Amino acid sequence: MKNLSTREFLKTACAGAGLAAGAALVGCDPKDKKSPLDKGVTIPQTHKMIKWRFQTYAGTALAQHVCKPAIDAFNKVAGNRMHIDLYYADQLVPTSELFSALQAGTIDGVQSDDDSMSSAADVRVFGGYFPFASRYSLDVPVLFSKYGLDKIWSESYKEASGGKVTWLSAGSWDPCHFATKKPINHLEDLKGLKVYTFPTAGKFLSQFGVVPVTLPYEDAEMALRTGTLDGVAWSGITEDYTVGWADACKYFLTNSLSGAWIGSYFANTESWNKVPEDLKELFRLSMDSSHYYRQHWYWGGEADLRVNGGKLRLCSIPDAEWKTVEEKAVPFWEEIAKASPRAKAVVEAFRKYNAVMAKAGKPYRY
Repeated sequence: MKNLSTREFLKTACAGAGLAAGAALVGCDPKDKKSPLDKGVTIPQTHKMIKWRFQTYAGTALAQHVCKPAIDAFNKVAGNRMHIDLYYADQLVPTSELFSALQAGTIDGVQSDDDSMSSAADVRVFGGYFPFASRYSLDVPVLFSKYGLDKIWSESYKEASGGKVTWLSAGSWDPCHFATKKPINHLEDLKGLKVYTFPTAGKFLSQFGVVPVTLPYEDAEMALRTGTLDGVAWSGITEDYTVGWADACKYFLTNSLSGAWIGSYFANTESWNKVPEDLKELFRLSMDSSHYYRQHWYWGGEADLRVNGGKLRLCSIPDAEWKTVEEKAVPFWEEIAKASPRAKAVVEAFRKYNAVMAKAGKPYRY
């Protein structure tokens, strides 16, 4: 037998392997030119890529932090099996029509609070900023994971949508503060202020003379510059700087109406059911990564921009005066609790949780 060098052996082996592979694809005979389909051979077909249209409540600048990183990560890992096209505030449908569009299947997924998207669910009033329900951003995930709000939200959306909308996950955003064009040093200064805010927060604040204004998210900065708005109570200071409101306002009120905004991810149920289980799990992990990113981005930003921001001057309403605002939340909660057994259950969860935090003391409550 002829001795082969390593190089010659590899060349011979590769040639033989290629010939065998070709024979396997066409038939047993390498000279046979018939298609495998002519011989009854079944060739596996690639899966059709799942495509979603997903809209967030957030405008372009804000979405780069609160939503886009998670969607980008999902798309990267999902590869050619699924792709989510992300749209920003009002790009496909107005934010106030997100729930109806999701229910109709016009869009496949949504990130929003319940209130802004005009949800038909009876938990809508608690989405966004529910006055004084939370003190810190970590309160929200605890309320959903340990105090039963996850089950309440899931049941509410299934019922309200006729099973066409699936609630997926909730997380926390930033606290609620005023950014204004004139200083606020007393409750009296709130009277007559035209403020862009969320529906439930606006209803609560109206008893102090605030005039709630509803308009498209992307129009808020221009409305501040033209005098249509006197301020916003839509976010904390991190968003004020991120979206440009700090350039149109001069003052930031340190008193907080709520410790964290409650927002959720939703899906059209039919679209969600078509997603394979492993990609569903991947999307859940993506949502968790979004929740985590917002925790540190807002927490760090709120402190840093108060100290180093340079654009907004800090002002405060004295604690004694602000306490009257906190006290007004009690009858407001009671009124909301009367709306339905489910609303009562949510309010009871808030009360129970806050009582535990108060008894626990520092650092949970001061």
